[in-house]
Amino acid sequence: MSPERSRPWPVAAFFVLTGVLHLTVARRFFESIVPPWVPGGPKRVNEAAGVAEIAGGVLAVVPGAERHARTYLTALLLAVYPANIHMAVRPQDIPGARGVPRALLWARLPLQVLPIVWVHRTVRGRHES
Repeated sequence: MSPERSRPWPVAAFFVLTGVLHLTVARRFFESIVPPWVPGGPKRVNEAAGVAEIAGGVLAVVPGAERHARTYLTALLLAVYPANIHMAVRPQDIPGARGVPRALLWARLPLQVLPIVWVHRTVRGRHES
């Protein structure tokens, strides 16, 4: 396997791992950051996010699907962004955010662009530059 083909593996592993965490040991935390206005309820939304992350991780390593994987993972990262905003706005509602300085919760919001950049730089086909 050429180096170009192995580049998406860290992205794939990241999304599969976070998806598994959504469905297992970190389930309660992820359910707690679902904004109350999101339809479906925290449990279902969290389960859908977990499955979506696993699917995106798998898609990232399917040869020929790189462009679709980038689009899918970017949309997924944007879709979960309201949970990060909710954590900054209402940290008292989120067990994992209690005690974290509000400034840090707000400061991390612009950093959410970094995973999108990472996806776009690493999930590339053999003939993409």
